[in-house]
Amino acid sequence: MAYSDFLIRTEELHDHLSDPEWRVMDCRFELARPDKGFSDYLAGHIPGALYAHLDRDLASPVSAATGRHPLPEPETFARTLGRFGISPGTHVAVYDQAGGAIAARLWWMLRWMGHRNVRLLDGGFNAWQHRGLPLETKTPTVEPVTYRGRPDNGMVVTTREVAEAIGAGAPLALVDARDAVRFEGEAEPIDPVAGHIPGARNFPFSASLTPEGAWRPVSELRQAWSRVLDGPAEGTKGRDRGSLTAMCGSGVTACHLIVSAALAGLPPPRLYAGSWSEWIRDPSRPIATGPAPGVPPPAAGGR
Repeated sequence: MAYSDFLIRTEELHDHLSDPEWRVMDCRFELARPDKGFSDYLAGHIPGALYAHLDRDLASPVSAATGRHPLPEPETFARTLGRFGISPGTHVAVYDQAGGAIAARLWWMLRWMGHRNVRLLDGGFNAWQHRGLPLETKTPTVEPVTYRGRPDNGMVVTTREVAEAIGAGAPLALVDARDAVRFEGEAEPIDPVAGHIPGARNFPFSASLTPEGAWRPVSELRQAWSRVLDGPAEGTKGRDRGSLTAMCGSGVTACHLIVSAALAGLPPPRLYAGSWSEWIRDPSRPIATGPAPGVPPPAAGGR
């Protein structure tokens, strides 16, 4: 896939700030401080950008059976898009302060609804600031619209599907975007149980980024994915790469992994939306610890 199919550079976005057919969305968010992203937005954001809150706009309320960030109902999300003034023909650019780790969720959700004109800002807010591009503090007003989209449920994997595949002895080709210490069960600062789903492989989402938070070249992404997928481990070697499923702690940074795979030329993985925080809701579901057998470490550490 071409860079421009998924990412946009700061200079190109700057050229479109006054274009009425474009909408910029600020997705900055910190899990430990859920209101900080909006506070940072109010202190300064890309001109014309609106703010999308991970918990309120890009997820539905948590229940006893769900993970930490359940997908909203499509009708609810369509109303959210309409409130942001996004129509099916709108060009959308999304960004955050974490290399796209949060913004990728909105990128994926728009594509889930059939919206293809959406791209991640390469380098995010940090790259925009580094280049000395303009900021504003006022909150723009937009005219609400009616958004009509059709979700592609084939892009989503459920906990039931994951459990049934393991029970049948044919586990899905899961790739987990969490930090290696969480995946291996050495530490778990967020969820009550550490470890990973048996058969999963680990590709921390930050392995796709440079130290500055920009995307690595496509050639490096291809090498990183080959290291993760081609090692001899639990039946994944040789499996159809079109069957990959991305997961993480709650279905957020897994979306970043989907962008990474697509940039590397792989068919975009499906999303296990419930991810680890939903899997561990039922203590009878199997859990593994330690590194994935035979899988070389990714090119860079995770977060």
